[in-house]
Amino acid sequence: MTNSEFKAADVSRARRPVPWLRWVLYAAVTAIILYFLWICSKNPNFEWGVVAQYFTHDSILHGIKMTLGLTVVSMVIGTVLGLICALGKLSGSRFFNTLSNIYLWFFRSTPLLVQLLFWYNLAALFPEVTLPGMGAVSTNTLITPLSAAIIGLSLNEGAFMGEIIRAGLLSVDPNQKETAQAFGMSRLQIMFRILIPQAMTAIIPPTGNQVISMVKATAMVSIIAMDDLLYSVQTIYNVTFQIIPLLIVAVIWYLIITSVLSVIQWMIERHFSKGRSPSTPAAEETLAAEGVSA
Repeated sequence: MTNSEFKAADVSRARRPVPWLRWVLYAAVTAIILYFLWICSKNPNFEWGVVAQYFTHDSILHGIKMTLGLTVVSMVIGTVLGLICALGKLSGSRFFNTLSNIYLWFFRSTPLLVQLLFWYNLAALFPEVTLPGMGAVSTNTLITPLSAAIIGLSLNEGAFMGEIIRAGLLSVDPNQKETAQAFGMSRLQIMFRILIPQAMTAIIPPTGNQVISMVKATAMVSIIAMDDLLYSVQTIYNVTFQIIPLLIVAVIWYLIITSVLSVIQWMIERHFSKGRSPSTPAAEETLAAEGVSA
């Protein structure tokens, strides 16, 4: 070996971490975690018996169903609003672009809690609402805690999903659109058969994060007396005064829900990332699969 080769070998050995140091670090971190868990399990102030007692309580399970229901409904509506907003910003129309920007600016700039309180107290501004065919209807009849929660969560989520979808659509190679146009596809066909399927690989990861954030954001609806998971927990500990163990119940359930959603997100990402050849443009794959020829 030459002198340069010996020096390169010495440098590579010097940069290589010592194996036993890594194992010592692993053992130390594991010991700290186990010690912390042991302390928590032996601390009587946690009242693990109370945690087990209320973990599957009927009101807790009802709160979980309400939390999941709000998450699903608000995410679906928010995604539709986000898609409309993204298409408005990419439409090339100054009018729709301005409307989309105003929507994004307002709902991304104000706290979600303030929005929820505003919708819940809308009757203070408009005591009655006139509906076609129904006449004047009391606003309090229309804006219940449930409807206020759905409106507030959906409108807020739509602003964030609009930017996520727009960024995903912009990540698609512009040549894909030109290829589809060469095959005679319409703008709607290009959008829903070419651009959106390709953009899903960029849209899904942040959307999954938004779903998880939505699960946690539903806890804010407890401020308007919506019986979600946190509100159900608060209702119980306001009677029993066992605050810490019941908050632990809520924490464990939130951890379970978000963990399941994270696994689902990983599976969806894996589905959309496979089956596509890097050497073949996605537009040509779609057109070939549909039997479209130039």
